[in-house]
Amino acid sequence: MSIHDSHRTLCPVAGLLVMLLAFPSCNPSNSVNPEPVSKDFQLLATIVDAMGEQGYQQLRMPNPEEYAAIPQDPNNPLTVDKVKLGRMLFHETALGTQAREESGMGTFSCASCHHATAGFQAGVQQGLGDGGVGFGIRGEGRVISDAYQPNEIDRQPMRSPTAMNGAFTPVTLWNGQFGAAGPNVGTEANWTSGTPIAVNYLGYLGLETQAIAGLTVHRMAPDAAFFDALPGYVPLFDAAFPDFAEDQRYTVETAGLAIAAYERTIMGYEAPFQQWLRGQHSAMTESQKNGAMVFFGAAQCGTCHNGPGLTDGGFHALGMPDMPGIEALDAGEQNYGLSGADLALGRGGFTGQEGDKHAFKTPQLYNLKDSRFYGHGGSFYTLTEVIQYKVDGEPAKAEAEDYLSHDFQPLELTAQQQHDLLDFLQDGLHDPHLDRYVPNSVLSGNCFPNSDPQSSIDLGCEPG
Repeated sequence: MSIHDSHRTLCPVAGLLVMLLAFPSCNPSNSVNPEPVSKDFQLLATIVDAMGEQGYQQLRMPNPEEYAAIPQDPNNPLTVDKVKLGRMLFHETALGTQAREESGMGTFSCASCHHATAGFQAGVQQGLGDGGVGFGIRGEGRVISDAYQPNEIDRQPMRSPTAMNGAFTPVTLWNGQFGAAGPNVGTEANWTSGTPIAVNYLGYLGLETQAIAGLTVHRMAPDAAFFDALPGYVPLFDAAFPDFAEDQRYTVETAGLAIAAYERTIMGYEAPFQQWLRGQHSAMTESQKNGAMVFFGAAQCGTCHNGPGLTDGGFHALGMPDMPGIEALDAGEQNYGLSGADLALGRGGFTGQEGDKHAFKTPQLYNLKDSRFYGHGGSFYTLTEVIQYKVDGEPAKAEAEDYLSHDFQPLELTAQQQHDLLDFLQDGLHDPHLDRYVPNSVLSGNCFPNSDPQSSIDLGCEPG
């Protein structure tokens, strides 16, 4: 089929189709890729019909190497030096200076719960920082250390959200409690003094706020001992924060800002769907294109899963199960200042608003294939289970029934449609080269993402 034949067939969006898929100026790879075929036009028409031209355009991620194009906090502009420092600190186990037991000192990092091999999530249902040992192959071998008492373990009460594609939403965590802008404007009364939520008063967006709060919560700090042991970090902080006074330059705040800057560059830019959006028509298989049409068409996933990370950044109650035992947890550091009962209420546990109860943040959808757990409670073990849950449209959490999103309805999808949708989610949205975001080494010379003896064995790493 020629472009002109497709123009006649899909006349309602013909001008847009030609502009986006045919013009070399919009498709720099047009000369080396096959001419778009009817399937490409059908998919584009499906997306435009569901989301409009602007919605289609907004699905494309910026090049992660072009910092000016990446959404960023105006109080924390991206620079090469800041991202370089953040990448190092994110993986630096020597930052684990506040471990509860001596055996845990300097053995964990941000990447312990957000490593590239698991799509920047944890490889276990509950992420383990301080108090965890081992790694396995993709993080699945991390277990609790025998040297730790239960109340000493830094263990996540909810599934660790990915560190990917965070640049596209203004607030973070499943309840959106971190971030001073966007949906959190008006929630100031809930920024309780003395809790991690009070970091919102610094005025940063979600990634920055979470990174700053998270360093303290997860027992990592660039204190004087850290810089004394690793003086090589001093010039890196100097280069990243030349506008900060020297007495404010080497702090948890600046370390958090550097980590957040790095996290803003982590995105699934090389996933087949992103390549297809840039005009590389052969990047997705026919099954994946069919699955994308189901996603944006019959399944109406694009209602909530839109934008570059395929998340609207909003909060929806779907009645998915919580992490077992969460409601029995007392408010503590690892809970970011909220009780388990509050966490189980999702957005409502933070805002206190009745209409927010049991609503959780829409997750981004890239590199789900790398994870072994899904849902805020990590209660699904395969994407097939998640799809079936959405198809059935029946809540698993009885107490959430009165708060369900009006978009959570049973779906009529054939077995073939479900198969194609799974293919799109698993492989069409999978960036296979996330190791490009990982440093070759950290200044300490430690193994990472963990440097306890068992992790070193699992990783095949010899500490420097």
